[in-house]
Amino acid sequence: MDALAEAVIAGAPPGELERAVVPYEYTAAHLRKDEVDVFGGAADRDVRESLHVGPVPMPELAPDEVLIATMASSVNHHTVASATFTPRPAFDFLAQLGEQGGFEQRHDQPFHAIGSDAAGVVVRVGSAVRRWKVGDHVVVAGAWVDSQEPATHADGMIGGEQRIWGAETNYGGLAHYSVARADQVLPKAPHLTWEEAASSTLCATTAYRMLVGEHGARVKQGDIVLIWGAAGGIGSFAVQLVRNAGGIAVGVVSGADKARRLAGLGCDLVIDRTELGLDDPGLSTADRGRRLGRLIRNAFGEDPHIAFDATGEKTFGISVYVVRRGGAVVTCGSDSGSWHNFDNRYLWMNLKRVIGSHAANYQEAWECNRLLTLGRLSPVLSRTYPLAEVGEAARLVQNNEHIGKVGVLCLAPREGLGVADPVLRERIGERKLTPFRVGAPTG
Repeated sequence: MDALAEAVIAGAPPGELERAVVPYEYTAAHLRKDEVDVFGGAADRDVRESLHVGPVPMPELAPDEVLIATMASSVNHHTVASATFTPRPAFDFLAQLGEQGGFEQRHDQPFHAIGSDAAGVVVRVGSAVRRWKVGDHVVVAGAWVDSQEPATHADGMIGGEQRIWGAETNYGGLAHYSVARADQVLPKAPHLTWEEAASSTLCATTAYRMLVGEHGARVKQGDIVLIWGAAGGIGSFAVQLVRNAGGIAVGVVSGADKARRLAGLGCDLVIDRTELGLDDPGLSTADRGRRLGRLIRNAFGEDPHIAFDATGEKTFGISVYVVRRGGAVVTCGSDSGSWHNFDNRYLWMNLKRVIGSHAANYQEAWECNRLLTLGRLSPVLSRTYPLAEVGEAARLVQNNEHIGKVGVLCLAPREGLGVADPVLRERIGERKLTPFRVGAPTG
């Protein structure tokens, strides 16, 4: 391990970090450009075959960037998509970014250091960075935007050059070091461990924009919100945000263990889709919608105001069917497939809305991070893996065998480090902070 990393782990003061030499290469989970065809026509694109952990060259820092010694990161569905080279290899995006010239040329490499979450210590700042300094404990918001695009100043997610950091850019968070723009950086919640903080940012901020932000569904008191995949990373934050807003959270999961964990998070109604038969191939979309709608109406006397749908192909038609007249379906992804089929009569004749949402702009990310810092949102980390085993961590997510978020320790030598405010942590309580931890009680 290099001297700078050792100083960070030892908790060295900023002056010592500034004197330590930045290494010319560092360890990162990465993909290789010459392996984009490694899976051929295989039905199972096992991410353990494409994910490598080893040295990559350290890039030169741009004036508006910070270099972070990454203590922990996490696995997202972006990680799986990148590692399976679907729907297209991320190297295509890196090449397009490199064509812009200047510092963006650094992204177009024969390797792709991936990861869209990070928590760590700032060890270098670019010459134009004013709000961050060496020694700051930070997390990274996942949206990478071009501040020189006019549309970005209305909403960072509208700009044509908006990208997901570590998925459509290089030098992401599943590594000993990561490079982020200054307008991605957020202060780390001091009562959280490195791995808890790192596992929260991307999913929590995505759910915040979908439900709370002015560009989303704008959940309010009393709203019934149907949440598909409610035991997953984004879904479990959605449950908390709905509850915080005074809404009624209806979570759909697959499996009894996920249902028990979700009930412990405070979900008002938990539906096991396997027990309800929502995957029965003999049922039409309308039949599935009727079954689901009947169950929700029996519980609350009304249809959902909002359907929170990141699942996509398998659920979108049901979402359109089941939300009430004038209701909204908000979507941020298509984990089960991106071709959505639905009966448009249920949409137009009932004045329903479909809202597309993607990640979160910097202000939304900042507001969501404030909730985490106040303890109003809890991490949903279930387990962690060392960086050397990132392939196993990603495989767990690829097979949907996880609950909540799967964390990855990068420079952090063990779990439980990074807590700077133990008083707040004790006041919130370990039970609330670790609702999904494997081995934790479910009652």
